[in-house]
Amino acid sequence: MKVAILCGGKGTRMREETEYKPKPLVEIGGMPILWHIMKIYSHYGYNDFVLCLGYKGNMIKEYFLNIDWFANDFTLQLGKGKSEITNHAHTTEQWNITFADTGENTNTGGRVNKIRKYVEGDDSFFLTYGDGLADINIPNLLDYHKSKNKIATVTGTKPPSRFGLIKSDSAGIVTSFEEKPIINDTINGGFYVLNKGIFDYLEDNCIFEQDSLPPLARARELAMYQHDGFWQPMDTYKEVEEFNRQWNANIRPWVLW
Repeated sequence: MKVAILCGGKGTRMREETEYKPKPLVEIGGMPILWHIMKIYSHYGYNDFVLCLGYKGNMIKEYFLNIDWFANDFTLQLGKGKSEITNHAHTTEQWNITFADTGENTNTGGRVNKIRKYVEGDDSFFLTYGDGLADINIPNLLDYHKSKNKIATVTGTKPPSRFGLIKSDSAGIVTSFEEKPIINDTINGGFYVLNKGIFDYLEDNCIFEQDSLPPLARARELAMYQHDGFWQPMDTYKEVEEFNRQWNANIRPWVLW
């Protein structure tokens, strides 16, 4: 099964990082968040990726073409008419990666539509975004999708509130504070399994979340897999800092490998 990852957005809410690089290359612990996402799938044996490129997509190509030098120590020996490089990597990722240019300004559904030729050889494929991490059990997600026999399955999750809550009594006296509790409402966590029938719900520049998912729901062809574990997006520079704080504190719930 292929794993398609949407990597084309401009990340306008975190210009501190994305002015000079695409959002999927923003680093957590010295490695791009895209690498972390791919490691989650790879942990479960899914190593065939299709990257839907857009904004600064050539930087993502360059990163993976040179990943052995970017991610590992190496020795460069100069002179004698040639250069020799000794790579000191302990392991090299056994990944097959297709780099698909889906357009700098293409919307999410249009990006998926443009990679049809790379994924339609299989009955189904995974889809996720290049800016979110979770400790999601991918085989369980796939089994759930198969059990529902629907065109698409979306992962639902309950995120933490962006704000702390104040509780007070009937007299208006504050009784407690609750720091960023988990919200009861379920949101789209961004880890999908899709059958080939999804292409009947896609157009060249449609927005997947607005133009494809609601019609699927009306046709009762959209299932939801509930994920109650860790889930966190990287939409702002503050969230970049939070991911790196967790990494440095060795609090890494998404690191399943």
